[in-house]
Amino acid sequence: MKLACNIDRRGARARLIGGSVAGLIGIALAVSAWYTGIGWLWWPTAGFCCASCVMMFEGCNGWCVLRAMGIKTRI
Repeated sequence: MKLACNIDRRGARARLIGGSVAGLIGIALAVSAWYTGIGWLWWPTAGFCCASCVMMFEGCNGWCVLRAMGIKTRI
């Protein structure tokens, strides 16, 4: 299935930057969960890592999941 481009360069760039930031937060949470041994901290780590992957995918392909579902986004 080919994804139709539904965001412009500005939106793609915003998603790439947001995905990078979410990835860095996920890495920081993983490191802190590893060293402190706090078990529940792995759940937000997984959430940030998954969100990072989705945002990077959207930015690279110029396609937004929310826009594909008909939800209007600012960028």
